Order: sequence, then C-alpha cells, then structure tokens
Amino acid sequence: MTYRDPALKLLSHVYWHQKKEFMFERDDYPCWTLFAVEEGSFFYEIRTEQGEARFGDLVLCPPRTVYRRKTIEPLTFHFIQFIGEPHMEQEATWTGKLSVQDLPRLTSSYRYLRTLQGWDEESTQHKLHLVNDLFRMVQMERMIQESPPETIMDEQMDQARSFLTDHAYGNLSMLNLAQQLDLTPVQFTRRFRKAFAQTPTEFINELRLTRARHLLESTTFTLDVIASQCGYENGFYLSRVFTSKIGMAPSIYRSMHRV
Repeated sequence: MTYRDPALKLLSHVYWHQKKEFMFERDDYPCWTLFAVEEGSFFYEIRTEQGEARFGDLVLCPPRTVYRRKTIEPLTFHFIQFIGEPHMEQEATWTGKLSVQDLPRLTSSYRYLRTLQGWDEESTQHKLHLVNDLFRMVQMERMIQESPPETIMDEQMDQARSFLTDHAYGNLSMLNLAQQLDLTPVQFTRRFRKAFAQTPTEFINELRLTRARHLLESTTFTLDVIASQCGYENGFYLSRVFTSKIGMAPSIYRSMHRV
C-alpha cells in the first residue's frame, strides 16, 4: 500500500503517567483511539488480535470496536483520539499493534507530545503532525522490510553522487554536470534514479534540507541566511521547498525544536 498522510482530525490527547489500571477493562469508542506506550506494558484484544504492548508499540482501535485491555506493569502512555478517513476502516493495516523500530525518533516524538498541553491552533497543528509522523514511521519501516530498495552498481553515478555531495550547498548546475558526464539531462536523471532510487534533484534537496533543519534547531539565523548556507536562492524559496517536503513551515519546525 502506498503511504500518504491520512487527513486526520484530532479530537483528544491525554498523557497518562504510571497508570496502574484501567477504569474499565472493556470499552468501545465512537472514533479512532490510539494508545502510544512510553513505559510499562498492557494486554490488549481488538477483534481477533490480542497480545502485549510496551515501549515501541502503538495500539490502534477502530471506531465502534470492542477494545479489551488490562495493565501488566504501571503504564505511561499517550491516549489519542481522532477522526480518520473512511478507507482506514477497510484496511487491516490500521488495526491492532503497530511497532516502531526507530526508538530514538519515537522518544523524540513523545517528548514533543508531552510538552504540547494546549489546544490552540498552533499546538493542535504540532500534535497532528506528530501523530501523522508516528504512522509514517510504521509504514516506512514496513516498506523497507517488505521491499528493500534495489540499487544498481554504476561507477559513473557513484562519482556523480560524490560530486553532488561535495557541491550541494553552492551554485550547482545539473545541466553542466550532465554535460561533464557526456549525458543529456534526461539520461543523467534516469541513470541516477536507477542507481539510487531518487533523482539528482531529490538527492540535493535531501542534503540541503538536512542542513536547514540543523540550522533551524541550533541557531537564530534568519531564513535568508540559512538559505544562503544551504544552496537556496533566498529564504522565500527555501520556505516553499521546506514546507512541501517536510510538511510544515520552517518557523513552525523551529518553534517545535525550541520547546
């Protein structure tokens, strides 16, 4: 299944710390309900699936579905409710235990969720981004497991990638690079994509946006200054690319990393 961020409407987010037991061992909710575990463990049963969930696990229950649960160890978790898209109820991949392997990133997401206690428009937008990111982590890891990307050895493209890495943050002409390789721009793009599963432009943007994120997190530089250090013409163009690729404006990203 090709992943896209579902259009969620966040209804509730409650952070529970060291909860010893649930008030009810059986419940059913009118909306999607997610238990995102930070510490401890609990037993769950949703439809025909049952098991134990702990840190690294997200347990997702569809609307109007019996949800049985019982704490095993005192439970610290995020209780999140939302309205999802209709297609989600038809897909088994959106039910039961979803596991995340990237625990450092998961820990970071939980830390940000804990700090977002308000329900003003900006806080809600931050929370929604983080919830979407939890699902994105699950799906990306599944895709990598099920379909490892195939890379084809191409020494000339290895050299091209090294050149792009060395010159990513300066004035860079893909046309000139293609000509140096004695290729047309179309041939260059096709061969690069075949070798690395992404276009040269996508590769460059990945490098540049990684640097932009680091500068947003660790400096007070203006967007124009950051753009100049990342190879973009100006702050306006950087903002457009950043928002398109990262899913939020640079100002919002910076505020999330300065909590």
